[in-house]
Amino acid sequence: MAVQLSVGTRKGLFLFRGEPGSGAWELEGPLLSGWSVYHALVDPRDGTLYAATNNWAYGGTFHRSNDLGQTWERTEQLGLPEESGLKLAATWHVEPGQEEGTLWLGGDPGVLFRSDDGGATWKVNDGILSHPTRDRWQPGAGGMCCHSIQVSDGSLYVGISAAGAFRSDDGGDSWAPINSNVAAEFQPETYPEVGQCVHKLLAHPNQSERLWQQNHCGVYRSDDRGDSWERLDGNGLPSGFGFPLALDANDPDVAYVIPEESAENRVTSDGRLGVYRTADGGASWELWSDGLPDQAWAAVLREGFGSDAQGLYFGTQSGSVWAAPHSGGWMEAARDLPPILSVEASEWP
Repeated sequence: MAVQLSVGTRKGLFLFRGEPGSGAWELEGPLLSGWSVYHALVDPRDGTLYAATNNWAYGGTFHRSNDLGQTWERTEQLGLPEESGLKLAATWHVEPGQEEGTLWLGGDPGVLFRSDDGGATWKVNDGILSHPTRDRWQPGAGGMCCHSIQVSDGSLYVGISAAGAFRSDDGGDSWAPINSNVAAEFQPETYPEVGQCVHKLLAHPNQSERLWQQNHCGVYRSDDRGDSWERLDGNGLPSGFGFPLALDANDPDVAYVIPEESAENRVTSDGRLGVYRTADGGASWELWSDGLPDQAWAAVLREGFGSDAQGLYFGTQSGSVWAAPHSGGWMEAARDLPPILSVEASEWP
């Protein structure tokens, strides 16, 4: 079965259709020309294409398309209450909810929105907006962004840089910090309640208690819905620093990361473009570079790594898209695109 990749870039959205083991991909785009597409995906419930979009003139907003990008509707009323003293700087991530028509949208400054009508209208989540620890949150290099949203077995999870990870068990009314044993080595207190710079947070789709995160300070796994975390980057990874993270939906012990040299030198480790894979829950990691260039000083952003049942896919800031089946080598699907911000995979009939 063919795959569609929704590839968000600094200069619009591109759609790729093909197979991960093939070098021949059909390309459509750019769609949404003039917009930076921080994240885009096809809703598996009804096939609607959603995009978190940003523009220097119009600010952070949201687009949706019912015909795979031929026509678009843009949200007009997305913003924050005046009494909050905050202004929406950017939208970062869109995530389908559990109920029909429900969507979640994360943004900067560390805010979360909910829509119950497929993105036509939005309401800010007060539990995150008014969280009692907010005065201890600080923006990372990309702003104070809510970039990770996960819906798993009745719980909601968000990752905010640099505030940490949070869980809600009551539909988003209240949020508990879940940062125990997660380091914030750039702070005076190494293990604070909040203030960690989580770069990407994912819940395993078939093992609801298992979470993974790529953090500013290491790679972590939790087996109790984030109540505690185990650090995993001293056992085969060249660096604990990185942004993207991908999981294997069929095996909760398999995860993939793309490490970078350090926070000060944000290029792929050891001067090569390398994906690292664990098959034992993070006890060990191996380099998977078959087909990738031996020398490449590249960078992959937090939303730039996607996976599905057929394969894995990532895009670089230098404009290349790479794809591989789970048991094969990497092939370059495209190059010379604008800087890539996000990659998401969906089935293509």
